[in-house]
Amino acid sequence: MKKKPHIILFNPDQWRGDVMGHLGNPAAITPNLDELVQSDGVSFRNAFCQNPVCTPSRCSFMSGWYPHVRGHRTMYHMMRPDEPVLLKTLKDAGYYVWWGGKNDLIPPTSGFEAYCDVKYAPTEKVKPIFGGAFEGTGNNWRGAPGSDTYYSFFVGELDAGEEEHYYDSDWANIRGAIELIKNPPSELPLCIYLPILYPHPPYAVEKSWYNRIEKHLIPERIRAEVLSGNKPSILSGLREIYNMDSWSEERWTELRATYYAMCARVDHQFGLLMKALKDADMYDDTAVFFFSDHGDFTGDYGLVEKNQNTFEDCLTRVPFIVKPPASEAVKPRVSDALVELIDMTATVHHYAGITPDYTLFGKTLAPLIGGDTQTHRDAVFCEGGRLHGEKHCNESAPANEDPSTLYWPRGQMQRSEGPEHTKATMVRTHKYKYVRRFYETDELYDLEQDPSETQNRIDDPALATVLSELKEKLLDFYQETCDVVPHVRDSREKK
Repeated sequence: MKKKPHIILFNPDQWRGDVMGHLGNPAAITPNLDELVQSDGVSFRNAFCQNPVCTPSRCSFMSGWYPHVRGHRTMYHMMRPDEPVLLKTLKDAGYYVWWGGKNDLIPPTSGFEAYCDVKYAPTEKVKPIFGGAFEGTGNNWRGAPGSDTYYSFFVGELDAGEEEHYYDSDWANIRGAIELIKNPPSELPLCIYLPILYPHPPYAVEKSWYNRIEKHLIPERIRAEVLSGNKPSILSGLREIYNMDSWSEERWTELRATYYAMCARVDHQFGLLMKALKDADMYDDTAVFFFSDHGDFTGDYGLVEKNQNTFEDCLTRVPFIVKPPASEAVKPRVSDALVELIDMTATVHHYAGITPDYTLFGKTLAPLIGGDTQTHRDAVFCEGGRLHGEKHCNESAPANEDPSTLYWPRGQMQRSEGPEHTKATMVRTHKYKYVRRFYETDELYDLEQDPSETQNRIDDPALATVLSELKEKLLDFYQETCDVVPHVRDSREKK
């Protein structure tokens, strides 16, 4: 039997797929990721999440299911005890599973015992994340209600004091994982799951990281003024409530540079983890997965943060890098193949020698990583939103019901019984993107001519054939993935 590799699941939150140096972004400071791809791993340029917000995406990539399979399409419908979760699968297969970071996957009432051996809690006191933006401290950055900064999510500089770093929960979890690698338990192999918070907004970072970003190299953002055709109403609704139309390009650049610096900080933390693996002589025996759950607007379309039911590439395209154990084939490079986050679980199963006992829709990336040039997928899918009357899916919660909270604008859009939070599904190929929307105009984009998705060509007769093909592809997708039948059959014999 082949030796089971250690597994690292390094999962930063809300990292856009285009903010990496090796993908050609001159402003991205990601030397550790770039080195990994050059020497030992494969970076998938066209990797897409299956829902553009945290919990539905995590439920999807941890199970290998699309959100619709069991209704995991809100922040408040997490994985239930009878449903498959990769961490539990690994633990049941003999892995020592260490979980350091956020949840957004299982209801806390379920407990963590079935999913990990350790749900890490820092022993040292940590500073409030994002400078206390969510804890009621450090709120001076917001300005007065009604100002153009109140819902901007832009904090700016974090004061690290005399310390080299602002010691928040992300730093604590990274250091905890490094300590585990230095002093591993007797139960091996290891699975280290690091769902850290950065670069999720509020946009806040230490000055030392901000100063590394060369602002003039940041690619131009996609401005709202250039949009044409019918676009989803949630976009214009959020722009109106955010009240950021008065922002100069210089101010947007400050926000974007802060986000880039947050990514640079995470890259550095990732590099420290890789060094720890090498120092412990564990690197070659480890499969490393670096991926985010979804992206971020970061100024594109005049917006910040994200939303539940639009599928612009800045939200749906994510970083996805895999380094296999040395025993497995790899051709280090950037791959243009279309892949989905649900492929992560299937790939972990492959490297760990696990045969799943349920139906999943992810496909192992091992052949691609090894250099196979055959098509992995001809399309990728993403879905979100809700039907009218699905009030249990409208995302209302104390975090967004009070106008003084940061998430109130999105909460208002999601509570609406108008079309803003309509159920919608994306199908994307290399060349085109089609979005079927329940209560609003569908969307169709020619990504070769319009990679920024500024012109909705849903009514363009020149693309009628393309539209018909994509609709057929969407129908095939739903028929193929509409349910999962248990692998164990019920007995029909009488007792």
